[in-house]
Amino acid sequence: MSDATPTLMRRRLGAILKDLRVGAGLNLAEASRLLGLSGPPTLSKIENGKQRADLEKFLEVYGVEDAERIAEAGKIAKFAESSRQKNLFAQYRGAIRAPFADFIELEEFATQADAYAALVIPGLLQTAEYAHAVIEGSSMWRTAREVRTFTELRMKRQKVLTSPRNGREADSRLSMLCILDEACLRREVGGPDVHLRQLEHLLDTSRRPNVALQVLPFSAGAHTGIDGSYTIFRFDAGEPVVAVEPLTTSIYLEEDAHVGRYDFAFDHLREQALDAHASRNFIRRMIEETS
Repeated sequence: MSDATPTLMRRRLGAILKDLRVGAGLNLAEASRLLGLSGPPTLSKIENGKQRADLEKFLEVYGVEDAERIAEAGKIAKFAESSRQKNLFAQYRGAIRAPFADFIELEEFATQADAYAALVIPGLLQTAEYAHAVIEGSSMWRTAREVRTFTELRMKRQKVLTSPRNGREADSRLSMLCILDEACLRREVGGPDVHLRQLEHLLDTSRRPNVALQVLPFSAGAHTGIDGSYTIFRFDAGEPVVAVEPLTTSIYLEEDAHVGRYDFAFDHLREQALDAHASRNFIRRMIEETS
């Protein structure tokens, strides 16, 4: 079955199948014949993530025996077959722009998210009031109903931090390390009361075992996050993905060179930021100042 808008995980599986084919020394025509496919165009669709694949048959035809490689392909295949009909994309199809669907998928399947927030608190850590104010202030939504719908979606996304996901093991919550620029904490989004409750929520959230917060104070000066916010998603199978969100779309970086640069930058941010204990004290002082 063909899919005009393949999911990110299906594209990843397709890339793995292409690597296995090349490793087996087969061109598209040869592999198509051995797999019993109608021809190279069908195999090309599979390798581009636009059509589903029978992984076991591919592994057999390509003669793959490496247990680690088989296990990795199997995990990604499981993710790839998790239909968007069962996730938030299906529930909020009208509110989600196509590139953002991949972002939701990354949150659902990642085991770790390393985020740097330059201007506003990340969506997974926002209160409903704060989220509503951010979404409304972005002027990207035309009606009050759209603002309410996207706010509701943002709140439901936060379940990845608190609940088991996708039928996986009991403790499969997303782990998050977030570096918050001081500007995020100082900006009074939604007014003083909303701002105060958001700070209190951050302090409460930082006590969760799967959430770590570090504050990057203004006193740190110039740093490797000057160019803006980003998130590095990591998985128990497959390489990391960097998500960058400019104004009108979402950009996903998967090449080693790009991911490596963001990893390097994030490590430096962690060194410049306050540690978790000092960060909680920083937020407490801000709450006292704001109250």
